[in-house]
Amino acid sequence: MAANVRTLAILAVTMAACGTNDMGPGAEPVLIAFESTRDSSAADIYVMDGTGGHVTNLTNAPTDDYHPTWSPDGQRIAFESFRGHRVGIYVMNADGSDQRRLTADSGLDFAPAWAPDGTHIAFTSSRDGDDEVYVMNADGSGQTNLTNSIATEAFPSWSPDGKKIAFTSDRYDGSSDIYVMNVNGTGVTNLTNHPAFDFSPSWSPDGRKIAFTSTRDGNFEIYVMNSNGSAPRRMTRNTSPDLMPAWSADGRHILFVSERDGNREIYVMNADGSDQTRLTNNPARDESPVWRP
Repeated sequence: MAANVRTLAILAVTMAACGTNDMGPGAEPVLIAFESTRDSSAADIYVMDGTGGHVTNLTNAPTDDYHPTWSPDGQRIAFESFRGHRVGIYVMNADGSDQRRLTADSGLDFAPAWAPDGTHIAFTSSRDGDDEVYVMNADGSGQTNLTNSIATEAFPSWSPDGKKIAFTSDRYDGSSDIYVMNVNGTGVTNLTNHPAFDFSPSWSPDGRKIAFTSTRDGNFEIYVMNSNGSAPRRMTRNTSPDLMPAWSADGRHILFVSERDGNREIYVMNADGSDQTRLTNNPARDESPVWRP
């Protein structure tokens, strides 16, 4: 059964360390949505507070649910699901209620990303034969292919002003790079142009930086670059994979996933890479973290 509104009210009372759970008068609680297999072999969408506490299963479905993304008002969560024997994009209220499917086609639809104004959702789809970046209205209508190339295009991320979409593509030389385009699919520009595997972009709230995952130093690590692709800087230094970065709404912190302690867990660090702290500690797989706006 999905969590109810009372669960979110309980989460609101938790205030703690890391500077991620500070709440002034009238402030919304700091929440993180993520996916986990902690309750079964199938992945579900969960929510926890900014310190990793008060973990609640929102979807609790017999099939896998992945890759949550918050609406900009924090009232809804879009995600991908294997329900109905086909991967599609779903949306639900932030308490897990009213789960509805937005896409229904013969391909795989995954990796949703909500536009900053709440009117659109970008996502990846294989419906035309290969992975492409699509956009649709928030109600599922008007689904449009933005990239329309023979390459693999995936994992869209909106710029905070809603004018650009960063994404992963291998269109240049077969290696995966971070690209950016206008929201209508024009003006495609390669930002990383590196022979390594660069993927999973995440814009900073002020639009000046993009965090991403790269293998350019021989291992999956988190990097941050300027939004024009200049000055890439390594944030993590670990022999185990570090990946899936996600900025906090205030730009002070970055969530990420790491296997440094022998299991895939969610961590947080300051935006300069300091004070890397584990938030989850569970024998199951925890990943795809994203802050509530």
